[in-house]
Amino acid sequence: MKFSRYVFLIGGIYGLLVVTPQYFMESWTGRTFPPPVTHPEYYYGFVGAVVVWHVLFLVISRDPTRYRPMMPVAALEKLAFGAPVLVLYAQGRAALAIVGAAVIDLILGALFLLSYWKTNAPAPEPVASLSVTPAPN
Repeated sequence: MKFSRYVFLIGGIYGLLVVTPQYFMESWTGRTFPPPVTHPEYYYGFVGAVVVWHVLFLVISRDPTRYRPMMPVAALEKLAFGAPVLVLYAQGRAALAIVGAAVIDLILGALFLLSYWKTNAPAPEPVASLSVTPAPN
């Protein structure tokens, strides 16, 4: 369980440190990775969604057993960015700098799955016994 706590804590902190500054980097992103952002709603929507996911990773780190069912979904979030970037790079449509971020995401996704396997499933809640009393006549 300690492993899962650290993996999700590191994943959450790393993501917040890397992604949150992008709220203030729209014009820099357009200059560094042309063309300029033409649909800021997509740009800020992406950044916002990623920030929220990283907050969820911090929540998972607090109680990995309780949030174990979310771990494969968290791994899928990492795959959803990492895999397409590798394909885009192979097609000559993504910069090498972005590939580094994609590889980090894929590693974190693998660690999230490993955390899932290493974390015991929570014990099932006991079912209350029902006693049936006959209805009065």
